[in-house]
Amino acid sequence: MTKTLIAIVGPTAIGKTSLSIKLANHFNTEIISADSRQFYKEMSIGTAAPSATELQATKHHFIHHKSIHDTYNVREFEKDSLTLLEELFKTHNTVIMVGGSGLYVDAVLNGLDDFPDVDKSIREALMQQLESKGLLALQLQLKELDTAAYSNIDIYNPHRLIRALEICIGTKKPYSSFLGQKQKKRNFNSICIGLTADRELIYNRINQRVDIMVETGLIEEAKTLYKYRSLNALNTVGYKELFAHFDGENDLETAISEIKKNTRRFAKRQLTWYRKKSSINWFQYDTDITSIVDYIERNLK
Repeated sequence: MTKTLIAIVGPTAIGKTSLSIKLANHFNTEIISADSRQFYKEMSIGTAAPSATELQATKHHFIHHKSIHDTYNVREFEKDSLTLLEELFKTHNTVIMVGGSGLYVDAVLNGLDDFPDVDKSIREALMQQLESKGLLALQLQLKELDTAAYSNIDIYNPHRLIRALEICIGTKKPYSSFLGQKQKKRNFNSICIGLTADRELIYNRINQRVDIMVETGLIEEAKTLYKYRSLNALNTVGYKELFAHFDGENDLETAISEIKKNTRRFAKRQLTWYRKKSSINWFQYDTDITSIVDYIERNLK
């Protein structure tokens, strides 16, 4: 039997964690997390990391295995995941991978795109521009140079934004023109399951999740991380809005509203990314687990 990686994707708050645990229990296997925000052990509530009960339900990998002070990128994740899969497939015919970080999921399934080297001074100049002019200036610059990349990458993530811009500027070609050129061969089969729902329902679930985060200690968690706010890991939705509140830029009600708004924007971009992937098999978020299991079992090789 060919070894199979079952990837669970979809927008934030759609129910991926719950489904992944049910599938892991059904197939008696383990879970690889591909959520780049849940790697960091200091960030739990604001990243909607699996609860202690969920972590006990089945074995998870790459949850809270790094510190916000560590540097960790998608290439390292790809390498670590492939090494882990090699071990897991010795004792399991299937493994579950789950996460909202499309680039990280894609890296494991298909490999990363190759980009030419560019002058390091370009990145340095962009970093200075970010410091002096802010994120919006870089977003507008990318929109002018590469509208496809502007529409698809997380333009609220400075690291991703600067990476796209330095390629555009250094190669004088759109960043998006380098995407999807190569698909690396893997020694395992893959089945990709996507969860979705009407946009209004997704947005309502996001708003409810943010309220629960606040009730369960998000503000206190953000206060403990405030002194590290300049770290790249913390430049993320759920924390940066509260840091702005702590800086006196807005009141708490506004900060919470901004978290909801920016999380909805993030979900919209996730859906845009995933909708272009023809390999994803979509199910409504409330589809009975037996229907999804039946689909997977029919497609196992």
